[in-house]
Amino acid sequence: MAADPSPAFEVRLLTGANLYFPRPAVKLTLDAGAALGADAGTVLGWQQQLRVYGGSVGLPHSAARAKGIADLAAALVRRAAASGLRSRLAAVGHVGDDDTVVVAFPVRHADIGRAFGEAVAEAFIAITSGAVSVRAALAALTERLAGVEPGEPVRPLRPQLPVVAVTGTNGKTTTTRLIAHLVKAGGRTPGWSSTDGIVIDGEQVEDGDWSGPGGAARVLADPAVQVAVTETARGGILLRGLGTAGNDVSVVTNISADHLGLLGIHTLEQLAQVKSVVVQVTKPTGWTVLNADDPLVLGMRRFTRARPWFYSLDPENPHLAEALTAGGRAITVVDGEIVVLHRGYDPVRILPVTEVPLTLAGTSRANVANVLAATAAAIALGVRRADLRAGLRSFAADAAHNSGRLNSYTVGDTVVVLDLAHNEASLQSLLEVAAALRLPGGELAVVASTAGDRTDEAIHAMGAMAAEAADRLVVAGKHKYLREREPGEMEQLWAAGAAEAGVSAVDAVASEVAGVQQLLDAGLPPGSAIAVCSLEDREETVAEILRRGGGELSPAGVAARVAAGAAV
Repeated sequence: MAADPSPAFEVRLLTGANLYFPRPAVKLTLDAGAALGADAGTVLGWQQQLRVYGGSVGLPHSAARAKGIADLAAALVRRAAASGLRSRLAAVGHVGDDDTVVVAFPVRHADIGRAFGEAVAEAFIAITSGAVSVRAALAALTERLAGVEPGEPVRPLRPQLPVVAVTGTNGKTTTTRLIAHLVKAGGRTPGWSSTDGIVIDGEQVEDGDWSGPGGAARVLADPAVQVAVTETARGGILLRGLGTAGNDVSVVTNISADHLGLLGIHTLEQLAQVKSVVVQVTKPTGWTVLNADDPLVLGMRRFTRARPWFYSLDPENPHLAEALTAGGRAITVVDGEIVVLHRGYDPVRILPVTEVPLTLAGTSRANVANVLAATAAAIALGVRRADLRAGLRSFAADAAHNSGRLNSYTVGDTVVVLDLAHNEASLQSLLEVAAALRLPGGELAVVASTAGDRTDEAIHAMGAMAAEAADRLVVAGKHKYLREREPGEMEQLWAAGAAEAGVSAVDAVASEVAGVQQLLDAGLPPGSAIAVCSLEDREETVAEILRRGGGELSPAGVAARVAAGAAV
């Protein structure tokens, strides 16, 4: 069979642990439109020929039919392996997006893995289109694979130095940055990869999104690195697999709605399943640091062989005791102080939360949680208590340490808070901090925006959230991050969400920096705060603030502002 030039299938090599297997695999995404629309008798005939017993037939284009076709594709892989490779091969099938199904199988060598994947995909298309029988398709597949060389072995990296893998929906970049900072405070050279680039010993060596396996490989290849800290994003796991065969410490921050509806992930439960790959490969001698305040994260304790280390903002969280009973540890906040719990020992007091600048004088609950996670990971890596305290005290929520995440500036007596705020959870965090920095008599203004690859429902919900919190709401347009949406489309969704919250008057501007300019020119009352969802124009917005005589708010300035607001 000749290769189909149309995008009827995609063959993707996953070079590390992945959603489907704890080892390298090939992932096939197949156009199943013909199979989903076939009559029941035809589907039953395919099942009989491929020896699928008890499989779902379902109605055309139903969920049951999609599940049945995914199982059929997996059965085809197993039969094809027996016929064309003379071997037994595991395979799993999943329902994909837009009339596709996904089937995956383990792989040891790259060339034969790809060739086998392409041959299976072509056989599936030929069978389900009615072009050939199952027997003829398998015969053609066997003929095609004859003489194909195995190629290079596919082996995930097995590092000889400690590796921390950080995943979750929100807080990954902040947590990786802080862990690397604490490692450096402890006297070792960190290398970390994240959505913002690669940093070796505090020096940025690569820009861009390096949250996939390529980032881990780049960090591990540097001879100066003594501890690797890797941000592990959902897309990297789904599209390429993990960058290392295992890790010594895994951290999962939270699971919240983000990028749903893409790459076959439609629910929070499915997203949690993807993220759990990170904890599944944590070494039994290592630690899995889990957010005990998030049920989906907490559920991952069932999938790891590592020792549990739970963290919670609530010292009364009953799951903290569960970790201690299992031989693990816990970390929480007691009377405003970060405390480590270990069964049979007195609580170890680390530092008051208000002495950790990243928490913005304790106003950012999200960053308090990130600090707990990073502190647990650093202790698990052996960072001494004195070095830990010094590191926590010297890492600020500013552009130098945590660019783009809750960076605060002043223009006169108005505070401007810039944050990526790309989903509901991060927007809530931004609004929480900006409200704490607003003084009595001041207003809370919001410049709202996000990338176009969020669902309509998510943008609508964010619009309602922003409108409920804000005294003034401005919606900023996007240029670089439309992600296949039409200009003006997202502004309408934001406005619809605001209308649901009872706010009908919403200004729309061309960009984030234009929104900040409009609000500053409007003459906000003294003591106001502006929360900016800053994705495209962070540098331009900072330049505008500096042009107006403003500057970055220091940790002491943040604490003073919070105290002034709380004193009234």
